[in-house]
Amino acid sequence: MKTDLTDTTSSKINKALVLGRRAIGTPAVGMVLTLVIVTDEENAYDALKAASDAAHEHPSRTLVVIKRVSRSPRDRTRSRLDAEVRLGADAGTGETVVLRLYGDVVDHAQSVVLPLLLPDAPVVVWWPVNAPLDPAGDPLGALAQRRVTDTYACEEPVRELAARADAYTPGDTDLSWTRITPWRSMLAAALDQVDCRVQGVEVEGEEHNPSCELLAMWLADRLDVPVQRTTSGGPGLTAVRMDTDCGPVVLDRADGSLATLSIQGQPGRAVALKRRETAELIAEELRRLDPDDTYASALRFGVDRLTAAAGGEADASGKGGRVAVPAPVETAAKAPAKDAAQEKTPVRKAAAK
Repeated sequence: MKTDLTDTTSSKINKALVLGRRAIGTPAVGMVLTLVIVTDEENAYDALKAASDAAHEHPSRTLVVIKRVSRSPRDRTRSRLDAEVRLGADAGTGETVVLRLYGDVVDHAQSVVLPLLLPDAPVVVWWPVNAPLDPAGDPLGALAQRRVTDTYACEEPVRELAARADAYTPGDTDLSWTRITPWRSMLAAALDQVDCRVQGVEVEGEEHNPSCELLAMWLADRLDVPVQRTTSGGPGLTAVRMDTDCGPVVLDRADGSLATLSIQGQPGRAVALKRRETAELIAEELRRLDPDDTYASALRFGVDRLTAAAGGEADASGKGGRVAVPAPVETAAKAPAKDAAQEKTPVRKAAAK
């Protein structure tokens, strides 16, 4: 069921939702959260499709906020709110309201969204593109327990990631971090199979890929060893090599789908490590609504390195050039690796999202 409302208000939208539920015979709904998607007209369809797919796992009320900027000075001064209310088969397992804001109301989107939030239910705000540098400081972000951004969609991902680190507030997360969950799980499992001391790590992937930077920072943070960041042709993250006193541990994914795990003294094993769709990433983030302390720790650990990488102030050795290597301050000679029992435990815990 679909209802179009032109030049409307939040009160009329709420009435349309109630009447629509009665019309289709489902006055009682079991939605678990409100998902607010802040996007533009160009990306609205893809974002809404991903949210609809994720709603099969997390039934929710989805509010799509599209801020329309008129080119005409006359239209720019006229405030208007148009809405499209979808229920039943048109909305999947939840409810969907597409809000189009015009004129001055664009600057007061939170006033439109607030009356439409489900009572006593968590709120998640997702910016597929054009996220604010400080999500928690944004008026819409201030309404949410969780704020999801995606630095991969930015023109300068590393610079954007550095800004996220500076403005981090508990509840912030990024889909670039969610993309490396399978990598973190696999690397933690690999370290559980060996009783060795990790001495250094190399992370290989596309240049300016925020997921590669985050994985490098996480490894440096948890293992307390130097981590080298190298570039490849992709797609995305292609390999992680860990040097241990028992031999190398390598997780290599050259085609973006199937990876090979190689451990010294053991036969190589093929593992499924495909690049996931946005719907899978959003569904994963909606499974937890508490602050992600592991993400915060990795982000804060590498904030100085990210800032230098974005500005090209110093390389890993401090001699100048663009930084591509998040690493601890100590050199390899001055930073002895932890023993296996000390290093594997935090990695295993960090990987479990």
